[in-house]
Amino acid sequence: MTLLKVIALLLDYPDEALWPALPELERRIRESDPALLPFLSRYFASPPLDKQAEWCGLFERGSATSLLLFEHVHGESRDRGQAMVDLLAQYQRAGLQLSRRELPDYLPLYLEYLSLQPETVAREGVRDIAPILALIGGRLRLRDSDFSQLMDALLRCADSPLRSASLAARLTGEARDDTPAAMDAIWQEEQVKFGEDPRRCDHEMQQHQQRFRQQAGAEYLDLSGGEST
Repeated sequence: MTLLKVIALLLDYPDEALWPALPELERRIRESDPALLPFLSRYFASPPLDKQAEWCGLFERGSATSLLLFEHVHGESRDRGQAMVDLLAQYQRAGLQLSRRELPDYLPLYLEYLSLQPETVAREGVRDIAPILALIGGRLRLRDSDFSQLMDALLRCADSPLRSASLAARLTGEARDDTPAAMDAIWQEEQVKFGEDPRRCDHEMQQHQQRFRQQAGAEYLDLSGGEST
C-alpha cells in the first residue's frame, strides 16, 4: 500500500472497515511520512459515526473545501465536462474501473489512480494539483481541521513549496459557504436530490449538482510565490 493510497483512504468518506486496518496504515505512514502519525492517532480516536459526521460537515456543505478537483478550476463551465472525459480516459488506460458514483475528479479517486503509476509520474500528478491542494488545505486550516495535514502531506510528496498555512493567511476574511444562510441559498436554487446510501451525508448528490457558485475558486486566486511554512 503506497502513501498516496493511504491518504486516499483517509480523505474518503470514513468507512467502518477502515478501523481494523489501523496497524497497516500506521506502519505505512511510519515508513513514509511520520509527521502524519499524530493525525492518524486523532482520526482513529473517534468512533466511525463521529468521524462520518465531521467529514460531512467539512466536505459536503458548500464548495470551498470540495474534494472535486475540477470544481476549483472550472466551476460549472463546459470545460469541466471535457476535463472529466479526459481524466476518465486516463483511468481506463490504467485499468482503473470506477465502481461507484464518484465523479472522476474526486480527489481520493485521483490519488488511487496515481498510486498505480510509477513514482515519477505519481509525483508529477500530485504536483499538477498542488495549488488546489494548498487552497483546500488553507480553508481546512482556517476551520481548525486536522484534514489540512493530509493536504500538506500530499504537497510534500510533490516537493511543492506550497503549504496550507501560507494559503490560510491569504484566505483570512473569505466568506464561508457552509453557513446556514449559504446552505439555504443552495436549497432555494435547486431541487434537493438524495443519494441511495443511507450511510452517506444527506447532501451526497449535492456534491455533484448543487455547489454554492458565489465563492472564488482556484482560478481567481494568485497562487504564485507561495512559500513553505
